[in-house]
Amino acid sequence: MKVAIIGASGFIGAAILNEALSRGHQVTAIVRNPEKIDLVNPQLTIKQGDVTNEASVAELVAGNDAVISAYNSHESATYVKAIQAILNGVRKAGIKRFLAVSGAGSLEVAPGLQLLDTPEFPAAWKGGATATRDAFQVIKQAGDLEWTVLSPAAMIAPGERTGTFRLGKDQLLTDDKGESKISTADYAVALVDELEKPQHIQQRFTVAY
Repeated sequence: MKVAIIGASGFIGAAILNEALSRGHQVTAIVRNPEKIDLVNPQLTIKQGDVTNEASVAELVAGNDAVISAYNSHESATYVKAIQAILNGVRKAGIKRFLAVSGAGSLEVAPGLQLLDTPEFPAAWKGGATATRDAFQVIKQAGDLEWTVLSPAAMIAPGERTGTFRLGKDQLLTDDKGESKISTADYAVALVDELEKPQHIQQRFTVAY
């Protein structure tokens, strides 16, 4: 498959890039700083671009079967502007399949109560979590696209690729210790699985151990 990954040098984007390449996909990595990707792979093309400009996005992603956005910003207005430009660019390029990295903050921990709105949610993370939630609301309106959003567990960090995890929908997944964790590598497995065999068209889902 030909897939464009926006933000492919980032914390989660890099894991998705590695997973997609390991499965033989032809990847266009779209990044602000190409020097951050030191991979050499015949299946990889690296492009520098501005994803806040929809015409630029359309040009960058043209010819791909799907687009994965791992774009991230801790400022809501910036994130929303970028995600709107990305969605419009994807449309202009005639691509229907769109997958996006989201956050855990908008997952429910009780009926009608999102993790972000709990008293225990760390203040230092609120800006980024709010921005991610606002961007998700924009994606949900894209009824003309075959979009999927994947929210991670509450804690996501570099770690082992086990290939063993649980999937959920809009509720935060926790283990028998009450912990909610996933590695970036296993998050990438879940996302590329969804790319290859779509199970959540126009839906958000989540992944955790």
